Amino acid sequence: MVTRPEPDTQPLTAKGQATRERIVHAAAELMFRHGVAGTSTPAIRDAAGVSSSQIYHYFADKEALTRAVIEYETRRIVGAHEQLLLRLDSLAALRAWRDVVVRTVRGTHYAGGCPLGSLSSELAEHDPDAREALAAGFTRWSGAIRDGLRHMIEHDVLRADADADKLSLAMLAALQGGLLLTQAQRDCAALEAALDTMIERIEQYAVGSAG
Repeated sequence: MVTRPEPDTQPLTAKGQATRERIVHAAAELMFRHGVAGTSTPAIRDAAGVSSSQIYHYFADKEALTRAVIEYETRRIVGAHEQLLLRLDSLAALRAWRDVVVRTVRGTHYAGGCPLGSLSSELAEHDPDAREALAAGFTRWSGAIRDGLRHMIEHDVLRADADADKLSLAMLAALQGGLLLTQAQRDCAALEAALDTMIERIEQYAVGSAG
């Protein structure tokens, strides 16, 4: 039986951190295109320009690397949304966020869907650790939307009776469903309709609106 060295648990040097990040980035790119099952460790090794021993220096196995990919995609995707949503101060700003989402999807020519959504479809039923990490990522995402809506409430853009928790979950569900249909149909109509419908719902809570 081939034994592998235990991954190093010591703090990483700057060079080590850069190598680890290169491995995770390469794995994320390959898993996005081919899925987790369709991505082999040798393919990751070649794409990252490292040796197999370097991969196992940082990750105990492919499952550990996959969880690192989930964390990477959460930081990359949700982090970008957080920067936009934290500044929400008007309905126009909410529509501007919607426009960024749509432009981003058009820039991919509608391919690939949401990386976190794709990972969930593949892993959630048989990898409890991955499912937990993905759930945490989606919770962070809905939390960013919720915080943006709360910011609008605090600045008297939306009324105090707007349920930011419920609306944020519905918005994330609309976003994920729209991304899935966009991937399948190679068209943004479903995504635009889903986001626009949710924004219209939120507009009903605008200060001065009859509701």
